[in-house]
Amino acid sequence: MKLNELSARPGSTKTKRRVGRGIGSGKGKTAGSGHNGQNSRSGVSLNGFEGGQMPFYRRLPKRGFTNIFRKEYEILNIGQLQKAVDDGQLDAKNTVDEAALKASKLVRGRGDGVRILAEGELTVALQINVAGASKAAMAAIESAGGKITVRPAKVVPEESVKSKKLAAKKAKKTKKAPEDNAAANKKPSGDGKDD
Repeated sequence: MKLNELSARPGSTKTKRRVGRGIGSGKGKTAGSGHNGQNSRSGVSLNGFEGGQMPFYRRLPKRGFTNIFRKEYEILNIGQLQKAVDDGQLDAKNTVDEAALKASKLVRGRGDGVRILAEGELTVALQINVAGASKAAMAAIESAGGKITVRPAKVVPEESVKSKKLAAKKAKKTKKAPEDNAAANKKPSGDGKDD
């Protein structure tokens, strides 16, 4: 065995394809990119384009809307509460509020609060204070000897920010108006004759 006889194992390496090296190679002229135009360039994205025809996703009708005032609650079942009490994550003697639920890692503390649902079984009496609960969950908690307090939802003020700004502008104008009138009605001192 000589050094000049050493070579890689068969199949372990692959020869790079040399494009644009004459038409005899089969990859000459356009180097495998076809002819000129948009599709011969890299980075072309034509998803959803149908040659100028109205695309399918635009032929379909629109439906519904996104409610920007929608409340997003974290869901927690009474069965999960029971398991947390059994495992020692929650203290049944203390009030179970969102801070306690977050500390016990039952919820992440995101969104508009926690909503209790009735899946599972609750046998321990708990004092619960959360943002929402289903009627079945409230009945299950009360039948176990506990009490649930659902805090009222935040009331969105009737006046928008824009209307508040307009009202403030109007109030400013009415405040300035009497001062301007007083200045206009004020008579100049002296008899008005030039010296």
